[in-house]
Amino acid sequence: MSDQFITLKIDKKKHIALIAHDGMKHSLIQWCEEHKEILQKHSLCGTGTTARMVSMKTGLSVKGYNSGPLGGDQQIGAQIVEGKVDIVIFFSDPLTAQPHDPDVKALLRIAQVYDIPIANNKATADFLITSKYMDEEYQHQVMDFQKNVAERAAKL
Repeated sequence: MSDQFITLKIDKKKHIALIAHDGMKHSLIQWCEEHKEILQKHSLCGTGTTARMVSMKTGLSVKGYNSGPLGGDQQIGAQIVEGKVDIVIFFSDPLTAQPHDPDVKALLRIAQVYDIPIANNKATADFLITSKYMDEEYQHQVMDFQKNVAERAAKL
């Protein structure tokens, strides 16, 4: 690929963020229970209430950040930028307005920028979690952000 891109690696052991809007938390918990055998092989984190509920109800170890409206979505986004989140499972509620919608959109955008797999519903999460890539290393190309910034700064 061109010198504008770099190769990033997602290790065999994935770092998975679990997020759910209030109306979808029980669906995410049920999904985690269904896929517990796979999930326990990986490192899990999540936004505040979701992380706590998943951990309590399934016994999975989930590192909790702030709740979404209190900056948790942004914390997960920062972890993506730092290369510390590989996959996002986000059961969003498409039928309920969310007061922190700009934060959610920022999280989705940063996941796209860093080419991070993201599932927004059960069907996509099922396909993702059962993918052959869950058990192996995966390499993908993203823009060389440092080079891009240096070139833009030189032009200004």
